[in-house]
Amino acid sequence: MSKYMQLTVTVRPYYHKDLQETYPKLARHLGYVDSSLPNRNPSLYELVGLLDKLLYQHDGTTLREVFLRHSEKLRNQYKIIQENIADWKLSEADKLLYSFEDIFDEIESELK
Repeated sequence: MSKYMQLTVTVRPYYHKDLQETYPKLARHLGYVDSSLPNRNPSLYELVGLLDKLLYQHDGTTLREVFLRHSEKLRNQYKIIQENIADWKLSEADKLLYSFEDIFDEIESELK
């Protein structure tokens, strides 16, 4: 590693429009507690990184119940993605990011 420089890998959101249009129910529920969060257009990867905070903030809500049903799988995959990124196994990390989309599609369908 260089003494003064460092390589990084960033996971950025890439929605056709934005989070609110791609996952409108999720964005609405997230906005109940923190209206700025959906407007920041976070990636699904970033949302999973915030999962514990979101579960705490949304205590007693439908969003918390839905997130709890998927939390173990999300956390496990997040950890594996982090490890793959750290090991520069970016193809494997990318494949797991697709699985996040599948889980968030389920979350969206479970929200009212």
